[in-house]
Amino acid sequence: MFVLANLIEAIARVVDMGLTFLLILVFGRAVISWVQADPYNPIVQFLYTATEPILRPIRRRLPPMTGIDISPLVVLMIVVFLQQFLVETLSQLAIKLR
Repeated sequence: MFVLANLIEAIARVVDMGLTFLLILVFGRAVISWVQADPYNPIVQFLYTATEPILRPIRRRLPPMTGIDISPLVVLMIVVFLQQFLVETLSQLAIKLR
């Protein structure tokens, strides 16, 4: 059973790293939107292309509130929820399987 426990723990860690990376990308995108960043900068272009597929569906469902785009905030809350719920659940499952 320890092999299955190690596999689940490894999956939990990889999911956690991926969600943390997504958290950093969305936060960077939010910061870039507050300042007048050069749209031709490769970093800015990367942030836009990496986060737009995630932000677009939320932006379609949420109307802008007084001109402020709150879709990054919604994505950040979803990512934190997934980190706390999904990753912790997988980790606890791995502990119980040992």
